[in-house]
Amino acid sequence: MRAKICGLRNPDDVDAAACAGAAYAGFVFFSRSPRAVDAATARDLALRAPVGLAKVALVVDMDDDALDAVTAAVPLDMIQLHGRETPERVAEVRARTGLPVMKAVGVRDAGDLAALHAYEAVADQLLVDAKPPQGAALPGGNGVGFDHRLIASRTWARPWMLAGGLDAANVAEAVRLTGARQVDVSSGVESAPGHKDAARIRAFCEAVAAL
Repeated sequence: MRAKICGLRNPDDVDAAACAGAAYAGFVFFSRSPRAVDAATARDLALRAPVGLAKVALVVDMDDDALDAVTAAVPLDMIQLHGRETPERVAEVRARTGLPVMKAVGVRDAGDLAALHAYEAVADQLLVDAKPPQGAALPGGNGVGFDHRLIASRTWARPWMLAGGLDAANVAEAVRLTGARQVDVSSGVESAPGHKDAARIRAFCEAVAAL
């Protein structure tokens, strides 16, 4: 089992994720998010991350110029596309950056599952997330889940990660229902929006490691 801690904003966050045994560290480049960082901050955090902690840039419908600026400044291992990017755009980003791309797909009901098959042909990984509530300002990190029975026993051609309302108390049941081998958390390890809690990060990673 592998855990991704997303929305890291300061050195203590990176240290907590690394010490807890997380596999991925996520940096958010979306100005409306309480977890947003700029490229200079993300560079410092990425350089602080130990070898083996994969550094992921979460971007939302980012244009080429902004994407180039981020990838030039920050030593990254993966790009996470969390907006309305088309399969064609996923392929473009992958070719432009030379980095693996993970595409987030929001799920609320069975009608949303077809998109996962469209993206698995072009993305290196899939992130199966809860679709944001109507009118939500953020495409992810809203602390809401979805009915995990919708993806029970489903498989895709690419590695995939489960997200959406996870925390230390419910991650085991979510994994049992879905068969996920990777999980992503943001708000579930915070004391307030954008403020990571080292004890909650540790508890989440311990729960994941026990699976």
